[in-house]
Amino acid sequence: MFNPGTNPSQDATGASGGVLIPTQFVWPYGGKRVLLTGSFTRWTDHIMMSPVEGCPSVFQTIWNLAPGIHQYKFYVDGEWRHDERQPYVVGNYGIVNTLLLARELDPRPAVLSPEAAGSRMNMDVDYETFQHAAMSSRGALQESTLTISEADIEVSRHRISSFLSSHTAYELLPESGKVIALDVNLPVKQAFQILYEQGIPVAPLWNSYQGQFVGVLSALDFILILKELGNHGSNLTEDELETHTVSAWKEAKQQLSKQMDPHGRTFHRWLIHAGPYDSLKDVALKILQNDISTVPIIHSSSSDGLFPQLLHIASLSGILKCICRYFRHCSSSLPILQRPICTVPLGTWVPKTGESNGRLLSMLRPSATLGAALSLLVQAGVSSIPIVDDNDSLLDTYSRSDITALAKDRAYAKIHLDQMKIHQALQLGQDASAPYGFFNGQRCQMCLHSDTLQKVMERLANPGVRRVIIVEAGNKHVEGIISLSDVFRFLLGSPQASASTF
Repeated sequence: MFNPGTNPSQDATGASGGVLIPTQFVWPYGGKRVLLTGSFTRWTDHIMMSPVEGCPSVFQTIWNLAPGIHQYKFYVDGEWRHDERQPYVVGNYGIVNTLLLARELDPRPAVLSPEAAGSRMNMDVDYETFQHAAMSSRGALQESTLTISEADIEVSRHRISSFLSSHTAYELLPESGKVIALDVNLPVKQAFQILYEQGIPVAPLWNSYQGQFVGVLSALDFILILKELGNHGSNLTEDELETHTVSAWKEAKQQLSKQMDPHGRTFHRWLIHAGPYDSLKDVALKILQNDISTVPIIHSSSSDGLFPQLLHIASLSGILKCICRYFRHCSSSLPILQRPICTVPLGTWVPKTGESNGRLLSMLRPSATLGAALSLLVQAGVSSIPIVDDNDSLLDTYSRSDITALAKDRAYAKIHLDQMKIHQALQLGQDASAPYGFFNGQRCQMCLHSDTLQKVMERLANPGVRRVIIVEAGNKHVEGIISLSDVFRFLLGSPQASASTF
């Protein structure tokens, strides 16, 4: 049942004879269709909210409520939401807002004006009294929900581990699609042009002489090549990219990596791969333990491994999508899914005043150079970097995959890494990547710290997404980052708790 406004079926005294209080609810965060439901509708009826005249991003409705504590949520364009700026708790219906009506209020509801909508994102219910009482109520109700029990964590981990162990990589294969491999004898320039044109960040390498797959070429390779081109002492020139093969680059990379990586790590000289009948858990662990973003799924019909077939490129996002799909309709079996991410021990967060933090959350201003961004991507070992303004509010992200846009029309030969600014590179990358769009039109995947772990997992399960940026409601102030590897290390209880790689 959908109601367009107030509930006329209720009289001034209500069914039990108590006085009902006309209460104004406001959703100030935009949308096309906003509904309200709560304990006062027994969570079954949905109340249609109307946009405020002159302020179409603000929705309001009036509903008669009895004095007491009420819980409610908003249904915005098909997605359950709550207002983070109002008191909220974790209840039987996930995260819900709470409203405490302690006494009778003026029965004449005020009409929300556009000016008031911009200055007061709340409900007109004697605000000061309500805020004090409701915050006290919230503190009492949330005391038991701010921490997640070890029992809940272990139960969830066990069920996820059992699911991943009993399902295989074969289930990751799409019904139709294409996989692309590159010959190691291709010139580097041509190889990266193919990555750009096909809209893929990584491709396995095929050695026709050996008759096997021998490695992968990724956006990270392009970053290292661009940095090498900008090195005045480099033996590699732009003209040499016309004939310099991928195989030759991989050999040179072994030495280059030692110079570029402050931790002294070396890159893999062998191909990490999996078979179609390996368990999803084994595939995920291969990605985590080898610090890589993808694993080729390769099958050979012969016992000696000859005539291998490339079936798929597996990633953590694909595995996470399987988890979300399997537990979507039985989320109660995973107690941690409905927990706010701020209560779950994962991710990298901006430290509060006086708080120490051993993990650095890397961010850049739009005025930073492209060279600085590429160095940070390599040194921090991350897939993307938030671009923020002077108030640390999120503007955009720069990711490893953005670099392949410079392969178009040999753009890399016309720029200087230490002169081009990030905002210029972003504009170039967005224009160039329009045909395929790694992020399906949403470059910055964002969540609030009060959003559930399930919501974060569903965002990360989208193809091409490796990190979700946690922002403050309203001003997009960056509060933290949760990566795919963060989620899997938490879900699998992996001891590898290094910085977010993916």
